[in-house]
Amino acid sequence: MKHWRVGILGATGTVGQRFVQLLEQHPWFTITAVAASDRSEGKRYGDAVAWKLPTPLPARIAELTLAPCRPPLDCDLVFSSLPGDMAAETEAAFAAASYPVISNSSAHRMAPDVPLLVPEINPEHVRLIPLQQQRRDWTRGFLVTNPNCTTLALVLPLAALERAFGVDMVMVSTMQAISGAGYPGVASLDIVDNVIPYIAGEEDKVETEPRKILGQLVGDRIEPAALRLSAHCHRVAVTDGHLCAASIRLRQPATVDEVGAALEAFRGPAEVAALPSAPARPIVLRREPDRPQPRLDRDLERGMASIVGRVRPDPLLDIKLTILGHNTVRGAAGAAVLNAEFLAATGCFT
Repeated sequence: MKHWRVGILGATGTVGQRFVQLLEQHPWFTITAVAASDRSEGKRYGDAVAWKLPTPLPARIAELTLAPCRPPLDCDLVFSSLPGDMAAETEAAFAAASYPVISNSSAHRMAPDVPLLVPEINPEHVRLIPLQQQRRDWTRGFLVTNPNCTTLALVLPLAALERAFGVDMVMVSTMQAISGAGYPGVASLDIVDNVIPYIAGEEDKVETEPRKILGQLVGDRIEPAALRLSAHCHRVAVTDGHLCAASIRLRQPATVDEVGAALEAFRGPAEVAALPSAPARPIVLRREPDRPQPRLDRDLERGMASIVGRVRPDPLLDIKLTILGHNTVRGAAGAAVLNAEFLAATGCFT
């Protein structure tokens, strides 16, 4: 497999640090450029970053000089973890300058011609890329996004149930880790001994993004899935790991055992399973009555799986269950890396 030189936009932030951690020993990608805000431009990465991960900051990356978040950048493609308000213009500028942009940011997720990619679920959505390039008069450059961190944890089990039984309605309450707010994130006096029942923009993302991901590519557009979703999103005092309590109405009746079997059997296409970052099990089913738990289960499958437990009948709908996802790994940087691997393997980087 060819090697690609990659740059990271927003490299000093929480997700940017995860990109550095996941990419430093990657077999296909080599970090050659890091970019951040104007106030960090020209600084040594090791001096500018407040490194918060348990693994050491790689010495080679610490010596890189931070570039501004604008083209040109010394790389073949870029990963973006920019804030949404900055990402809209910046990511489009890189794509227009012939860089493939693999984005974790929210700015372009719902654009009709931008794939909202989860390779195990909707690999065919990458067929939007040539249309996107044609419409926007881009040559080599393009935009591909991954979902919101909570959406990613939720949508893998939904895809398994949609495939097996059909999904009509989902009601979900989320308990989301403080790392989802970035660094320094939520003030300790706000989150300690507390639950914050509001995360700006989060409920809308959880209610809309799964419909695009599970939708069908029809001609030159995605027909959104017909399922209905309602979300309540909360910030809780957990470092990493978003927990979702979901009640689901299925289109076809299914027992608890049948639901469990469908979740455990779920796999993506063979070409996705073979990618370096792909989890062997996209969904891990825990059968203990008190699992999953963030501290105990978030790192299963290297943080790249949705962990599901407490599958049981729902007295109002059909089935209810608990879902856990590692929000900065599969919910953010890991999802983008897996997307880039899929794009590389399928010849999208020319």
